[in-house]
Amino acid sequence: MWCRPRTVWTAPIRTRTLWLRLEMKKCETCDPSGIGENRVVIGKNHGQIPYATRILGVFLIYLPILTLPFVMISAYISYFHLKLMGAENIKTLKDFLPDRASFRYKLSNQIVMRPGYRLSPTQSRLFWVLNCTWYCPFSVGLFEWHAYLVKLVENWWCPFFHGRKEGHYQEGAIDRSFWHIFPEDVVKLDPEDRDNPIWNEDVKGVPEH
Repeated sequence: MWCRPRTVWTAPIRTRTLWLRLEMKKCETCDPSGIGENRVVIGKNHGQIPYATRILGVFLIYLPILTLPFVMISAYISYFHLKLMGAENIKTLKDFLPDRASFRYKLSNQIVMRPGYRLSPTQSRLFWVLNCTWYCPFSVGLFEWHAYLVKLVENWWCPFFHGRKEGHYQEGAIDRSFWHIFPEDVVKLDPEDRDNPIWNEDVKGVPEH
């Protein structure tokens, strides 16, 4: 006699608990700067690195250029896969690239460094513009877009919890997963997976992220 009320309330409570865990995950590494404790140490060590090693390191910056066409192809394959599945409102690469007007510098006012040797490219404005206005922001945007698309794919096909879903998959939120569109299959999901707001927009009492 007392089991039925418990069943009615369990799902909303579990869903609310999941949402609170998602919110708490966002602030696990909060500090006054908003960066967190996982800061990479590089500036303190750079001066101790042998010059030849640093030259090799600079060369390695540009090798990933060779991978960009393959990442682009992979991203667009994922994008069109989702479109063929019926997806709408998918972000495009443009959404992950900074607005051109937002850059602090352009070629006419780009600052340069004091050269360490006569022919150092660091004294060239074009060097900094090509690297810091084009190459780096485009690379970051492309890889972030690719990761976003893959998260959408996983949330669509695999609405199953794992340790990184709560804190890293929210940007790939969807209305409902492949499992959720079949009544005979959605009941097979674990209740937390069934009521996860990342891939189930019908969950009640959970604010949108």
